[in-house]
Amino acid sequence: MGPMKFTDLFIRRPVLALVVSFVIIIAGLQAIRSLVVRQYPQSENSTVTVTTVYVGANAELVRGFITTPLERAIAAADGIDYLESKSTLGLSTITARLKLNYDATKALAEISSKVDQVRADLPPEAEVPVINIESADSQFASAYLSFSSDILLQNEITDYLVRVVQPRLSALEGVQRADILGGRTFAMRIWLKPDRMAAFGVSPAQVRQALAANNFLAAVGQTKGALIQVNLTADTNLNTVQEFQRLVVREQNGAIVRIGDIADVSLGAENYDAEVRFSGTAQRQLP
Repeated sequence: MGPMKFTDLFIRRPVLALVVSFVIIIAGLQAIRSLVVRQYPQSENSTVTVTTVYVGANAELVRGFITTPLERAIAAADGIDYLESKSTLGLSTITARLKLNYDATKALAEISSKVDQVRADLPPEAEVPVINIESADSQFASAYLSFSSDILLQNEITDYLVRVVQPRLSALEGVQRADILGGRTFAMRIWLKPDRMAAFGVSPAQVRQALAANNFLAAVGQTKGALIQVNLTADTNLNTVQEFQRLVVREQNGAIVRIGDIADVSLGAENYDAEVRFSGTAQRQLP
């Protein structure tokens, strides 16, 4: 009788063979759930974007007073591979590309600290820098949805997307964010007429002062009685085009100058800088 081979053990002991087979099956099922099948190894490559709004400043001023000081501070943070910056009318955008597999949370904390150090050196009229972190490969959306209508105006399409569509898409599992491209948010636009203003002796500062003084909300407290309590709110909000047109800008010697006398008032959009079209049709897009 020849020497016993290792495989003979499983022939002589079928129960042991079954147990080993079950162990292999269970290990395989667990591997199916836990092992990641990828063409390339998983890596983290993130970017941190610092955006600063400086309303009214041209690109050169934005670069000198906003972008350059922030770049010098951000460059001192650890984990940065390289910096990119863009200065446009009223807007500074600095993008810090992080080193491969560098801890994005740690880099975000360092960059935030560096920005805070030079915050007092920025112009007081500039808004607080907004810092955002995202994957370097997520600069383009995974999907784009276009919306158009033969009935609704572009402002109304944007309003519908903001109220109904965008919240539902943002709440979906796995969706990082849903942005509206080319959106036109409702805004009351007052187009001043220089010749009419000169004729009435009205300056743009007076118009701004009149709008600020006659269009605000304030919580002034509450009043209590024996059986009732009422919260008080001072509301001088203007809502319609006609209300804005009737707003008094100046009153002198019994003569009243209203906004409608020196400007065209219309319910338009916050800005008209962007226009999105698909096959020649104006669109609102959600990526």
